[in-house]
Amino acid sequence: MNTLHIIGVGLIGGSFALDVKMQRPGVRIFGIDENSDHLEKAKELNIIDDTAQIEDLNDAEVVILAIPVDATVELMPEILDRVHDDALVIDMGSTKEEICVKVKDHPKRRNFLAAHPIAGTEFSGPTAAIHNLFRGKTNIICEVEETGFKLQEKAMSLFKDLGMRIRYMKPKAHDKHIAYVSHLSHISSFMLGKTVIEKEKNERDIFDMAGSGFESTVRLAKSSPDMWTPIFKQNKTNVIETLNEYICNLENFKQLMEQEDFEGIYKEMQNTNYIKKILKGIE
Repeated sequence: MNTLHIIGVGLIGGSFALDVKMQRPGVRIFGIDENSDHLEKAKELNIIDDTAQIEDLNDAEVVILAIPVDATVELMPEILDRVHDDALVIDMGSTKEEICVKVKDHPKRRNFLAAHPIAGTEFSGPTAAIHNLFRGKTNIICEVEETGFKLQEKAMSLFKDLGMRIRYMKPKAHDKHIAYVSHLSHISSFMLGKTVIEKEKNERDIFDMAGSGFESTVRLAKSSPDMWTPIFKQNKTNVIETLNEYICNLENFKQLMEQEDFEGIYKEMQNTNYIKKILKGIE
């Protein structure tokens, strides 16, 4: 690979570029972004070597899409129309079913690989890009059999260089599972932040009393609405299902409190402690 085009030079796209520069210093990286300030900052930070336009993709070897999922669905057919027959196009969005359905009949479907690296922070934009964001992280690949074999090999070699662990999953299953382990976490964080802000009108009281527990729980509330609103929209059915289950558990906990059933509360927390073993096994 001699060149890499990255559409969206924020946290994910920018971090990908930084690690490619580290692992493959000979690769020339071009950035495409509708935000000209992002492109200027990405060049200033040496994340990209130069800027490009969608129209330039006819010469692209590898194209990475790291933009909001609604923009990916809209833009992907045009990108596939423009790239040559040996190009590899990878999207890195947090929802997979809608994009896979969108391109399933495209003449260049074999050029597309649907991926979701489970990596990120609550920050956004080029200044949020960091080295080794993907090292040791799981990268979920969907419908790998629909991608040309040589292009699969090229993608896996690139992911290996960046230290990712690969897992394969169907798009529908991916979107269902990710609603529980990612999308619900963000909603919980946003709503906790909203609740505290509305209740505590004096902001000083919040910050004076907030401990590490509150800070870590509400961290995701700093995430970009521009990115997360389209995710919730695309994964609406699964998100609503997870919310129904979550709200049911909250209602049950509330009832235990109202009934002063603190033994029941103890058992609820004790049973949930099992998650420590699950998470330890993932590490």
